Amino acid sequence: MAPSFSDIVEEARLSARALFDYGDSFFNPTVRLGVTGLSRAGKTVFITALIHGLTRGGRFPVFEPYATGRIARARLEPQPDDAVPRFDYENHVRTLIEERRWPSSTVDISELRLVIDYQRQNGADRTLTIDIVDYPGEWLLDLPLLNKSFEQWSAESLALSREGPRAKLAAPWHEQLKTLEPDGRENEQATLAAAKLFTDYLRACRDERFAMSLLPPGRFLMPGNLAGSPALTFAPLDVAPEASAPDGSLWAMMRRRYEAYKDVVVRPFFRDHFARLDRQIVLVDALAAFNAGPEALHDLEAALSGILDCFRIGRGTILSSLFRPRIDRILFAATKADHLHHQSHDRLEAVLRRAVAKAAGRAEYAGAAIDVVALSAVRATREAQVARGREKLPSIIGTPAPGETANGEAFDGETEVATFPGDLPADPEELFNGGFRGLSSTASEQADFRFLRFRPPLLERTVNDEPALPHIRLDRALQFLIGDRLQ
Repeated sequence: MAPSFSDIVEEARLSARALFDYGDSFFNPTVRLGVTGLSRAGKTVFITALIHGLTRGGRFPVFEPYATGRIARARLEPQPDDAVPRFDYENHVRTLIEERRWPSSTVDISELRLVIDYQRQNGADRTLTIDIVDYPGEWLLDLPLLNKSFEQWSAESLALSREGPRAKLAAPWHEQLKTLEPDGRENEQATLAAAKLFTDYLRACRDERFAMSLLPPGRFLMPGNLAGSPALTFAPLDVAPEASAPDGSLWAMMRRRYEAYKDVVVRPFFRDHFARLDRQIVLVDALAAFNAGPEALHDLEAALSGILDCFRIGRGTILSSLFRPRIDRILFAATKADHLHHQSHDRLEAVLRRAVAKAAGRAEYAGAAIDVVALSAVRATREAQVARGREKLPSIIGTPAPGETANGEAFDGETEVATFPGDLPADPEELFNGGFRGLSSTASEQADFRFLRFRPPLLERTVNDEPALPHIRLDRALQFLIGDRLQ
């Protein structure tokens, strides 16, 4: 598709912004690190643990510049973007340590600036600025809309809604859709009803029983200050992908609002934030897909492929830094590794590697470095061997969150339990071939996997009264994402 005039203008604006950023970074070396993931993947916890560990003395044996003492100190400084909310690190730490609750999920973009004073391997003293950009992964899934017409998006959304568990969840919206006349006069009430039912369908897909990931438009589930605006009041129509909408019709009204959504929501996010990133970590809650069933796992695979296709990837050069910034390192992280015994961590990584294999191959061909890791930014459990008859099962011990249930027992949020989470198969293809049962098709007692949600751990105070947050492979993630910039 030939670029439109608006696309050319947008590219010019991006190049101008890139040139400004490059000039600033020339005197103040800076890495813009994007942190994203789909709902409940642990973005807020990851950033909080990263900052706390670097500024308060965490245990990072694999993060070479920290482990060898070349990092003199890390400190927070005021963020540079006045129009972007600050990541509320202090309150998130308090929630984790004092209240033993997980911080609220990311619903909007936020930033935080971390400055690291370090010594290079040649002995020279240097400073590196890390601008951490936290944004919902659902927003990434909106970026492909920039290259799709309303009619194309409608056809794809309807086709997807008629597959597997989605078909039942979409039934009320489909019934209302049958009553709409796309060629008829525009109708505000019919549009409001369609948008509500479509949003209800997206919200139902995200329920833990189904754990679907491919749910654009992302702002329908987290509207923020755009709630109720025309830019968020539209829905797919059953129209031919190549047809044209009559003037003044319901179809034309929906199309106009779809285009407004791209102009008001998607393009500004791409221009002002996404296109400026240097490094990226994508957090993935694969365990939620295991809980839900094979359909959720395949949906997650499609979502991750779509996310990776959105990135401007490639080996960074001076020319690209000046005019077309690229992401040259992407880390996919399977979170909540502490919900599995360490014997299954390699298998969890293998599942995630399989899910991103095709898209990762294209990224590596373009010159970007891709890696996969199973981690837990804040470890909520510990391991033990539990006897069951003559058999000893590799188990985990932790405090389930209030309201969690297993085998008919409801937990109060105060009692520790030992649980055997189950073993992941050695060959990830067994999962992708549908060889397991999840909550979307069977009762909790018959599901092959049932991963509970645990409260943050009860931490012991250290000598300086600053408790260290236990983790699994957070240091490995840091080494991949910024270790080369601290050599």
